[in-house]
Amino acid sequence: MSSAAFERLARSDDATLDALFAASAAPSFDTLVGFEWRGYNTDPNLRYLGLRKFIKAFFRAEHGDEGCNVKVFQNAFADPWKPRTRRGKVDAFAFYLVRQQDPRTRLPRNEHALLIDYAASSRNPLYHVERTIRDYLVQPSPDDPDVMLGRAYIGIGSLRMASSFFVVQRGAPFTWPV
Repeated sequence: MSSAAFERLARSDDATLDALFAASAAPSFDTLVGFEWRGYNTDPNLRYLGLRKFIKAFFRAEHGDEGCNVKVFQNAFADPWKPRTRRGKVDAFAFYLVRQQDPRTRLPRNEHALLIDYAASSRNPLYHVERTIRDYLVQPSPDDPDVMLGRAYIGIGSLRMASSFFVVQRGAPFTWPV
């Protein structure tokens, strides 16, 4: 069921995804932690930046509930998500902290979505563009904890500008070091 839901959401239009995002509850971090989540940005223009397919990993570490993105080869949707490596290691980048929203990060479209905050991670250099990204994550179906819907925003202070939707599906257990 999860693969069909993942593909259906990945191919949905923004109006459908927006309505679903607004009506969905946040997942608990315990649902996410310890796994790689294969991801797909729904905006077709992101293929020009090599960002259509990606992997998110969620883990607990020195700063609490954390995660990162992993670069993958940009092959066809039906092809496997193959992580890129650098010097023999998974190419992890764009680290983030995961938490509930607070008044400063509140997203009116869904005040219950889980916040993925790239600016909050000290693992990202101050000059990196990913520090402006704020992702908000929901679980579209309470019966399917293996597929999540996210909305990426560019955030500067309390200002939020919508960027794109993304869908993630639970994959393999997270086992590599960060």
